[in-house]
Amino acid sequence: MSAMGEGGYLAIVIVVQRLAELLIARRNTARLLAEGGVEFGRAHYPLMVLFHIVWIAGLWILGKDHDVNRIGLSIFIVLQLLRVWTIATLGPRWTTRIIVTPGSPRVASGPYRFIRHPNYAIVAAEIAVVPLALGLPVFALAAFLANAAILAIRIQAEDAALARVES
Repeated sequence: MSAMGEGGYLAIVIVVQRLAELLIARRNTARLLAEGGVEFGRAHYPLMVLFHIVWIAGLWILGKDHDVNRIGLSIFIVLQLLRVWTIATLGPRWTTRIIVTPGSPRVASGPYRFIRHPNYAIVAAEIAVVPLALGLPVFALAAFLANAAILAIRIQAEDAALARVES
């Protein structure tokens, strides 16, 4: 058995980050639903969760004993800063689910001034960047393509939900 390297520590950081985000999301989800929010896209949510579990497990299994490329790590850090900006912009409306509160205006500040779905763009980049930083190009490509398929469904569901509430 090989010793844990930088890749293992990076995977642990990602797990801790995701668990913290899930706690925030759970709190926000409960509050949004209590305030009359409506959830959309429930059918694909378990697939999205499964994908992220498999992605993190793949990082651990394939990359825990790898060094982390410094350029890739730098890009990952920038992506995390963008992730924090996006979550902070949504504030109490941020969740991992699609929950729309009727009458609430669409967020158009922060990174949403520049891109319609910044969190999805950040996650898509992260899904590829982390394995590339660990020297796992085939895993990076496979994960990126699988995530793109899930995001296509997710973005369609979110856009439909927002259009339905805004009309």
